Amino acid sequence: MRWVTVATEQGPRACGVVHERYVDLNGADPQMPSSMRELLGLAPDQQRKAWSLLDRGTLSYEPAKTRLLAPVPDPRKIICIGLNYRDHAAESGVPVPPEPVLFSKYPTTLIGHLDRIVLPRVSQQVDYEAELVIVIGRGGKHISAQNARDHVGGYTVGNDVSARDWQVKKPAKQWMVGKTFDTFAPTGPELVTPDEVPDPHNLGIRLRLNGQTMQDSSTSQLIFGVDELIAYLSRIVTLEPGDLIFTGTPSGVGMARKPPVWLQPGDVVEVEIDRLGILRNSVIAEGE
Repeated sequence: MRWVTVATEQGPRACGVVHERYVDLNGADPQMPSSMRELLGLAPDQQRKAWSLLDRGTLSYEPAKTRLLAPVPDPRKIICIGLNYRDHAAESGVPVPPEPVLFSKYPTTLIGHLDRIVLPRVSQQVDYEAELVIVIGRGGKHISAQNARDHVGGYTVGNDVSARDWQVKKPAKQWMVGKTFDTFAPTGPELVTPDEVPDPHNLGIRLRLNGQTMQDSSTSQLIFGVDELIAYLSRIVTLEPGDLIFTGTPSGVGMARKPPVWLQPGDVVEVEIDRLGILRNSVIAEGE
């Protein structure tokens, strides 16, 4: 199943991707949720029932004329993992971390497919990071690694945009500050359910900047996989439906290049992950 959230005059609407159209779930059955977070909170059998209702839905949207929001536009938590690819740790010149490195973003960072990344006036070193994003379905606390996949609602494509001058040049290296400027978490275009992603640890992941491939790796390079991350994080916080987990980026980031490559106004960034699709965003200067 593939789900999107579309912007409408009535607000964000959860839609299924059916026959190249976005079919409104609540429009198919008023008893069904209109938001993605509510949909993810349903039991798996109810989600399958929701999908089956789309065939009779009469309210739908044409993709070419529709603005997509982030698949989950209102998550309660956006948790990010740093230094979680072996090849990225190597290019950064740091040892493989013994435990996940955590930071967070705020919901104001979220934008959707084809939305614009805004370069802050106060930063001159904005970088890209292609990432697999886990979307939590069933919530929980103290989830075991063996049961972690039962709590995955889906996967989507993400870009952990990062102001490196704020991240690494501030006192004590302010990871959260450098990562959470507005528009710094593009996600989408779709939420893809786990039945379409049998092995999230064997997906090609690529990033192109103005058509040039900058990152080209595989989620097989992940240090801490989906199961470990969910188990680890659920020892700290209660995971809830719609929570997002950015799982880290592979090698090829702009900061590690010689000379470094920073995002510029007019750039177009594409992140592609096998089975999940292509997330595309243009870049503008703040105030444009």
